[in-house]
Amino acid sequence: MGSRNITNIEGSIMQKNILITGAAKRIGASCARLLHSKGCNVFLHYKASKAAALELCYELNQIRPDSAYMMQANLLNTEELDKLVAEAGVAWGGIDVLINNASSFYPTAMADVTELQWDELMGSNLKAPFFLSKALSGVLAKNKGCIINIADIHAERGLKGYPVYSIAKAGLVAMTKVLAKELGPAIRVNAVAPGAIIWPEKTLSEQEQQDIIQRVVLRRNGDPIDIAKAIWFLIEHADYMTGQVITVDGGRTLHC
Repeated sequence: MGSRNITNIEGSIMQKNILITGAAKRIGASCARLLHSKGCNVFLHYKASKAAALELCYELNQIRPDSAYMMQANLLNTEELDKLVAEAGVAWGGIDVLINNASSFYPTAMADVTELQWDELMGSNLKAPFFLSKALSGVLAKNKGCIINIADIHAERGLKGYPVYSIAKAGLVAMTKVLAKELGPAIRVNAVAPGAIIWPEKTLSEQEQQDIIQRVVLRRNGDPIDIAKAIWFLIEHADYMTGQVITVDGGRTLHC
């Protein structure tokens, strides 16, 4: 995949090769575009959104040839996760940043939660990030890289109707703090906790959206670029930060 050294438009040398899980759409795609614009190479993981991943990968490579690579993997399948690790571990000479963004999100009524739902929500939001971090820790340590986990403001208080998802994200926050200790000083580990950034794919009603916005201090929902900017800060400007969670929610968590 070529040399690790990329010259950005300001003329400085960037050496950031970034694996983003769940990169084909929504927050993942926005992160890929912003980080690519900063001179980074982006390794785009996707599970099912092949068309969107192809389009994004083509778009980025048109801007700068051989700067984007894509690969499909079901992160709940150990064999497929291992293949992703093998490819990402050598991409452009080695990955510098792992962004654990892939996530399953859907309601689970407490009385009806199934073991399959538990395994899927825990697997995508907690198990996969842990084992990806474990498997890539060698190359990340060698490159003095970092891990960024995409958490959720509901990791702190829980989202009613989403108990398993909320528990999984709470675990991801705990994992962020634990791995910061386990993998330091060579690897920094931080998280970003989005609030009302982008509405779920199963669209909320207009009234439900307005009810949420009324609980946001800034009285508006955010944009995926807000998350991407926070991630860039953690990558490039936070050399003395580890084990921290940056909340990007327009003040939503200021309300009880």
